[in-house]
Amino acid sequence: MSEELDLDYFKKRLIERHESILADKETRKRNTAPKELDQSSIGRLSRMDAMQQQQMSKASARLVEQERRRINTALKRIEADEYGYCILCDEDIAVKRLQFDPSLLTCISCAQNAENV
Repeated sequence: MSEELDLDYFKKRLIERHESILADKETRKRNTAPKELDQSSIGRLSRMDAMQQQQMSKASARLVEQERRRINTALKRIEADEYGYCILCDEDIAVKRLQFDPSLLTCISCAQNAENV
């Protein structure tokens, strides 16, 4: 790497975020559970709102699960002494990019190329 990474710092941040995700898991589970609605006391729009909220919670849970997988991959890459290198081109990932999100696995160039596909 052109700039030395403080692997302990990034590992600590990754572990803290992973623990936070696990702590919030029960709340997300409740938010994505099927909603029982009493149709006689709740109007049509309220039911639609509840279903929309449930779908938004499910989408959010999918994003959090993707982040959890990225965190696990990043932690494994730290242990394998591969952290900080793009998984696509093997170039350095900018330290500022990793400081923004330590679970990122690609450099900015590869991320931009992936978005343009």
